[in-house]
Amino acid sequence: MQESGEMYLETILVLGKKKNTVRSIDVAEEMGFSKASVSRAVAKLKQDAYIIVDSEGHIALTEKGHQLASSIYERHIVLTRMLVDLGVNDEVAAEDACKMEHVISEESFRAIKEHIRTKHSLDV
Repeated sequence: MQESGEMYLETILVLGKKKNTVRSIDVAEEMGFSKASVSRAVAKLKQDAYIIVDSEGHIALTEKGHQLASSIYERHIVLTRMLVDLGVNDEVAAEDACKMEHVISEESFRAIKEHIRTKHSLDV
């Protein structure tokens, strides 16, 4: 999947945690994209079975979509935490993590995650 698709799935996941229903307009507002762009992306995500859209336009992640979105979101959280731990400003850390989460290898991510888990004695 392309980075843009991953960003849409992550946004749908995060919006779904904040509110009961997610619609294309919510995604457009959150991401700062046009309704037309979001419409095309939603159609593609639906076609690829990452989301379902009901007759009222409510978007829900499928199991496949939820797994991918959760994975990307976890990367975002862990990478942001790592950068903040290194002294990076919260806002810059979140922006940089958003870029890194789509390109980092699984091996590197696991190592970072384990390092943070050990350092903080946390389950991340």
